[in-house]
This record gives sequence, C-alpha cells and structure tokens, in this order.
Amino acid sequence: MYRLIGFPPLGSPTPLNARSHPQVPGVNGYSHARQPRGQERVITGNRQTSWAAFADAFVAEDEALRWARDRAHEVGLRSVTPGTGAALRLLAATVDAKAVAEIGTGTGVSGIHLLHGMRPDGVLTTVDPEPERQQFARQAFRAAGFASNRARFIPGRALEVLPRLADAGYDLVFCDGDRLECLDYLAESLRLLRPGGLVAFEGVFADGRTVDSGPQPVEVARLRELLRAVRESQELVPSLLPVGDGLLCAVKR
Repeated sequence: MYRLIGFPPLGSPTPLNARSHPQVPGVNGYSHARQPRGQERVITGNRQTSWAAFADAFVAEDEALRWARDRAHEVGLRSVTPGTGAALRLLAATVDAKAVAEIGTGTGVSGIHLLHGMRPDGVLTTVDPEPERQQFARQAFRAAGFASNRARFIPGRALEVLPRLADAGYDLVFCDGDRLECLDYLAESLRLLRPGGLVAFEGVFADGRTVDSGPQPVEVARLRELLRAVRESQELVPSLLPVGDGLLCAVKR
C-alpha cells in the first residue's frame, strides 16, 4: 500500500483533537521514514499546520512561479495562493480549456497555473490596465516554458476590453480584477462562456470581511451581491471553494 508522507495509512485511528486542531505527522512519527526534502519538509515540518497551509504546500511551485511571486511582491500586488493556483489548474483541465480569458494579469502567477491546466494548443487571453505588469507576466510565461503564442496580452480596463471578445468563445473566465466591477464581470462572463464553461472569482472572502456582520466598505457589499447572484442564478451551477481568499466557481448550463 502506498501513501503520501504526512498522511496516516487508511484505517489508522484519528486523534481525538484532529477535527479542531488538525495535525500532520512529522518524520519522527514513523520509525522507517527518511528525512524529508523540499516540498515534503514544508508539508510535514509543522504539526500545527492548518489545512489551508497544507493545501498550499501540497503542489510544488517551480522557479518561474516563485520569480513571478517576487515581482508581484515588489510592485505591491497580492498573488493567488499556491492552493488557489492548483485549483485553477484543475478547473482548466476539467473543462479541457482551449480558450481562457483572465481579468487581472498581475505578474503572471495565476496565468502560469491556468496555462499548465489548459490544452497544449490553448490560448490564454489576459487583460490588465498596467502594461508593466504584463511585461513581467510575459517573462514569467517564457521562463515557465510556454511559447509566445500561448498567451494574448491586452492592456486596458476589463470593462472596455471584454465587450470586444467573442460571444460563447471561451471555456473558462477567471476574474481577479476590481472588486467594485465584479457584477459586471459576471455579466460579461455569461456572454463569453460556452455552455459547460466555467467562471471563477478570486478573493470573495475578502480576508473574512464578507461574512463579518459589522459595517463594511462598498467592495465587500459588491462581493456579497456577487455571491448571492451566482448562488441564485438559474444559468449557473455554483460552488464556493475554501482555498486562498475564497474561490467562487460556477459552470454555465
């Protein structure tokens, strides 16, 4: 029987406090275990690791992704977490994405994850108001091994660019732009997606403020409206994934 380091074998007892304080067995918990290296050390090294941190450590990120994250940090951008990136890869692969639209290029972190999940002949159309960020993304995509024809960079505001894109021409739309415009992104996404296509919104938890009962800024109110609109839409099959800062996903019927 094979198992990943960090997971107890099937049928082994679960600690009484595992539900409220999930623990990941360290290397010393197994007499036959070798010293973990690299990503395994990240996963197994901290017995108090939360499930979110565990998910972030589960999929290794390469040098190109780390470079893109560093550039994002330098320019003051918040990138998707590794766990969110892994979910984006999975979603792109699930819909066998050939055409993906991304709102918010950033420095290329989410784009690399999307491209990894897309078909080898797929094209990512990515929109951002800051051309400098897109230059970083170009370099990151090239460093990750993607040919230049795998991505189409369009500088500009999303709500000015999206109307120019083809109806029902996309398999997946990923939205990581201005939260105040999220409802407009939803409307554009429904037009852009083919039946069976998928839309995803990053950051819908807003660092926990979305579920906070206290007074909140307008952008949080918009996110609440977005969550309600997606949940109640007859055109969509929704799910809210607890990765990163919340990934709202929905498939177009």
